Amino acid sequence: MGVLVASDLDRTLIYSERAMALDVPDRLAPRLLCVELYQGRPLSFMTERAAGLLAELAREACFVPATTRTPEQYGRVNLPGPTPDWVPAYAICANGGQLLVDGVPDGDWRAEITGRIAAGSAPLEEVVRRLALCADPEWTHKRRVADELFAYLVVERAALPEGWLADLTGWCAERGWSVSLQGRKVYAVPAPLTKSAALAEVVRRSGADTVLAAGDSLLDADLLLAADAGWRPGHGELADSGWTAPGVTALTEVGVTAGEEIVRQFLAGATALPVGV
Repeated sequence: MGVLVASDLDRTLIYSERAMALDVPDRLAPRLLCVELYQGRPLSFMTERAAGLLAELAREACFVPATTRTPEQYGRVNLPGPTPDWVPAYAICANGGQLLVDGVPDGDWRAEITGRIAAGSAPLEEVVRRLALCADPEWTHKRRVADELFAYLVVERAALPEGWLADLTGWCAERGWSVSLQGRKVYAVPAPLTKSAALAEVVRRSGADTVLAAGDSLLDADLLLAADAGWRPGHGELADSGWTAPGVTALTEVGVTAGEEIVRQFLAGATALPVGV
């Protein structure tokens, strides 16, 4: 029994150079800690204050990363924790399609979610074909399939034709899929594939009785709704649409400073709860 904290990673807890949104003079900028390398190059960061708060939070609560990244992509992230070799006991990857237990994918959960997708959504291949037909190479940089579960495009966001996203969203909805635009990525995800479904499984296994959560995108909305309390930063898909819900706090901070504030709120929430709750 205790507190479980589930957080999206990219643009919620960790930030690329492009997403940091630091608009203060260089001498006033927060010190940063690199938490991800890709091909030897620094890719994602937190403030040092956020890193220290996260390490403290991991001592007080069960911290669960909840990301759209595949396990391979998640494996590049080295989050600070109570010890140098700390690994979260649970991690939600591939938007809920993979549940990692002590860093290892859980086969039972993958089988369960695969069955739910087959029963509730059109085949992945049908959606991939649609994306290949409707994504113009002039503004599409990449087309990818993630872990044989969902698909996404890397696009030139400013060049997306008017109405294109709405048309794709409608087409996918008719087939049991959802669409989300996050930064330069357009995700097409089967409706049963959600972070909240995997979160419910983690809650069942861990016995947690209080859940805190944070996220910035449409794919995080169900995660926030499943929590007892949630936070969203002042940037991202949810902020841009004005999305909110009971128990969800809309922060004004944006960029990497929002990530720091989210961890601060997590820690305050976890430590303010009565003993045994």
